[in-house]
Amino acid sequence: MTNKAPQTEYDSPWKQMLQLYFEDFMQFFFPQAHAQIDWSRGFVFLDQELQQVVRDAELGKRLIDKLVKIYCIGGEEEWLLIHIEVQSQEETDFPKRMFVYNYRIFDRYNRSVASLAVLGDENIKWRPNQFGYELFGCTVDFQFPVIKLLDYQQQISELEASRNPFATVVMAHLAAMQTKSDRLQRKQQKLALVRRLYEQGFNRDAVLNLFGFIDWMLTLPLDLEREFKTEVEQLEAQQSMPYMTSFERIT
Repeated sequence: MTNKAPQTEYDSPWKQMLQLYFEDFMQFFFPQAHAQIDWSRGFVFLDQELQQVVRDAELGKRLIDKLVKIYCIGGEEEWLLIHIEVQSQEETDFPKRMFVYNYRIFDRYNRSVASLAVLGDENIKWRPNQFGYELFGCTVDFQFPVIKLLDYQQQISELEASRNPFATVVMAHLAAMQTKSDRLQRKQQKLALVRRLYEQGFNRDAVLNLFGFIDWMLTLPLDLEREFKTEVEQLEAQQSMPYMTSFERIT
């Protein structure tokens, strides 16, 4: 009998990938914004600063939020801010939280703030992108762009052909949702994703980082995990690329 599998935990793997591949994240999900950023000047994550900004405004459970200091090409302002939310479940107050965080960040830094959202939930119809109200002629209308991961189910062939690391991230996230009740199918999809890393010719660091994300998202019961490990070792032997034989990965 298959052992009970641990629950999929989305927070930490997404956080790690954003830290490692922020430029790729912007290029994959928000290409127009990516083209306007001066990447030659670098960028800085302001995680501790963000926690200070929102510590008294906890508005519901969040998956992950990031605040990044960036520079625009030919921009008049020295630097700007990007606030990113990756949300894994429906939440009534999500638009309000996006608004509150945006104005609190603006108030603290007096800099323009772009708030961007990635929705990784299972409801294709849930697409919150606006918060506002009107009172006595005073109108607030806050709108923000959203990416719905479920939309990529119609673009699997494009994802498989892409070398952007977030193509793998999206495929692993979708696979985690699709196989919650079928861990044997999850093992098969997990192995297919790992095989793709070798076939695409990613370098060693990218293979290890993406393998770590896949492994963390697609959790397996112990017996299937043993089978998966054996099959990965066989795959490595065939590819003559011993990246994972020592299993330098999340366990």
